[in-house]
Amino acid sequence: MKKFIKLLKDKSGASAAEYALILAIVGSAIAIAALGLGNAVGNRMNAAASCITGGTATDCGAPAAPAS
Repeated sequence: MKKFIKLLKDKSGASAAEYALILAIVGSAIAIAALGLGNAVGNRMNAAASCITGGTATDCGAPAAPAS
């Protein structure tokens, strides 16, 4: 019984729970950032592939021809 009471009074478990919460928050932020970055990179790769296979000059970042 004394061991159980000693376990209840132990405060070191609270810090472990706080570390787990911080880890979950940081992990979620990294996952969200990775998804956003992955989409951005995918979109740019698709745009580059479109330019290679026959996109127009203005779609591919080339300056537009001056109007005469």
